Amino acid sequence: MAKKVKKVPFDPKVFLATIDGGRSLSYYQKDEVIFSQGKPADSVFYIQKGKVKITVVSQQGKEAVVAVLGPDEFCGEGCLAGQPRRMATAAAMTECDIMQVQKADIIRVLH
Repeated sequence: MAKKVKKVPFDPKVFLATIDGGRSLSYYQKDEVIFSQGKPADSVFYIQKGKVKITVVSQQGKEAVVAVLGPDEFCGEGCLAGQPRRMATAAAMTECDIMQVQKADIIRVLH
């Protein structure tokens, strides 16, 4: 009979602690932009504290909220799927503590 392996749930804090360099912690005030649509997508952001609003602006200039994220969630991960530019804008809805991890460093740890 095959031995069952206990699955350990993914813990982003443990994962991020394994990254040696390439990360920084920043504080954002309410309404401060974290990253902007159209800018280079070169890092992933991990929300440690606060709420973040993700919006997109159409070519006609209409803005839509596509997500509201909170603690222990990631944003900007499109860069890992090969997006060269940001597809949306992220802005702090409250005071936020956010860890930014460079794309190359997070890919290295994932491998």
